[in-house]
Amino acid sequence: MGKNKIARFEENKTLPNVIQPTREEAINSFEHKGKWTEFFGNDNPIVLELGCGKGEYSVGLAKSFPDKNFIGIDIKGARFWFGAKEAIEDGLKNVAFLRTQIELIENLFAENEVSEIWITFPDPQIKYRRTKHRLTNPEFLSKYRHILKKDGIIHLKTDSEFLHGYTLGLLQGSGHKVLTAHHDIYGAAEYMPDTPLLKDIRTYYEELFSSKGKTITYIKFQLKDE
Repeated sequence: MGKNKIARFEENKTLPNVIQPTREEAINSFEHKGKWTEFFGNDNPIVLELGCGKGEYSVGLAKSFPDKNFIGIDIKGARFWFGAKEAIEDGLKNVAFLRTQIELIENLFAENEVSEIWITFPDPQIKYRRTKHRLTNPEFLSKYRHILKKDGIIHLKTDSEFLHGYTLGLLQGSGHKVLTAHHDIYGAAEYMPDTPLLKDIRTYYEELFSSKGKTITYIKFQLKDE
């Protein structure tokens, strides 16, 4: 592990907008579950970014929507250190970062506690044996349904045509509600006004993929009731 990475891990321990429960704490006694309004000090809607990387999307959304609270989730704390530091330097009080595994999400948020979820450029897990790790597989969707409010929104932004197609087919085949679907958001003739900032905030990976000529796709959807 490089010195810079070690230093970021250590600094994360001191940052007020970074939460790092142990796996045991996350499973058995996570203090903020059902109490995120107390953490932020307001009753504003809670929006998650899963696999937040360096936190560009979480920070960008927090700057644009001060009336919402944003939580970037990733297991790689040395990455979201960048977003956490930027948020503090910019005085943002409505964004936090949670270092944990996404499969534990039901242990970290109470039923109906979350209003929106963003999934930004996740590993598509193309191999069949990796299906259970896709962040839009039925098991994960069930977890999201549990923590989302009624009519909560999920956004998937990806460069993977495979994951886009897999997710779209799964949603339509399972009776979920697809609100918007684009195969190439930057090639689209119209801006898609129902999804503010979709083109205006770009993550590190989005810039990387776009520079290689990959198209960026998007799906906005709601999960049906169980």
